[in-house]
Amino acid sequence: MVASASAVRILVDADACPVKEEVYRVAFRHEVPVAIVSNSRLRVPDHPLIERVVVPGDFDAADHWIAQGADARAVVITADILLADRCLKAGALVIGPTGTPFTTSSIGAAVATRAIMADLRAGGDAIGGPAPFAKADRSRFLSALDEALVRLKRQG
Repeated sequence: MVASASAVRILVDADACPVKEEVYRVAFRHEVPVAIVSNSRLRVPDHPLIERVVVPGDFDAADHWIAQGADARAVVITADILLADRCLKAGALVIGPTGTPFTTSSIGAAVATRAIMADLRAGGDAIGGPAPFAKADRSRFLSALDEALVRLKRQG
């Protein structure tokens, strides 16, 4: 990890993350370390605040690494609802790539909806996916990440 466990840091579930560049921008401005966690090697900026973590193994290896590092001083970036649930239980702040925060009060409904959608897909129902990623999502994400980092820094 690029920082001690007591330092504010960002953990990114990076394999399919559309907002990595935005994470770098906000992290550099706040001088907060970032771990880019993936199952395969991704290009990341050569910067002392950025750590590339490539986890070998099964499909969930990156999720396990992130969940183990999640705590009350971490902001986790993921679209994975089950990973978000694990990180919330560890005390982390969790933000989806569209800027929507996962919270302890919203995660139960998100997990239930995920299960229902999986059942529908397994039954052969044709259901649409998420809306295309939009400029407004990017803007909302930048704002949410900035707010989360300010909040954690104030908490000391």
